[in-house]
Amino acid sequence: MAKKNILVIEDNHAILDVITLILESEAFNVDGLNKGANFINHVKEFNPDVIIMDIMLPDVDGRVLLKELKDTEVTKDIPVLMISARYNANNYTVDGLEADDFMAKPFNIDELMDKIYALLKK
Repeated sequence: MAKKNILVIEDNHAILDVITLILESEAFNVDGLNKGANFINHVKEFNPDVIIMDIMLPDVDGRVLLKELKDTEVTKDIPVLMISARYNANNYTVDGLEADDFMAKPFNIDELMDKIYALLKK
């Protein structure tokens, strides 16, 4: 089975590093971004199977990126796991646009992996 690509967008380098290490140990190809600039171009190049995205980014709200992703024909079917320390599953949506899943920070590694595997099955 081919390795799956996971794109992580997280501005906290420590969290990005931890998620990257965990995913690589599970034999995923991982690419990380710490801001939203050139997001769609990056997604098209890397072709992720799942995107893990923080809402609070230094240059853009992750929910704006989610909308851009879902409004773009070639990227609209990529499952997205939104993560946030400030929001929760009931209050993070904008204009009714929801990610495929949501996880509050700090999160449990097993929960993260369960959510990723569930999204890969979609």
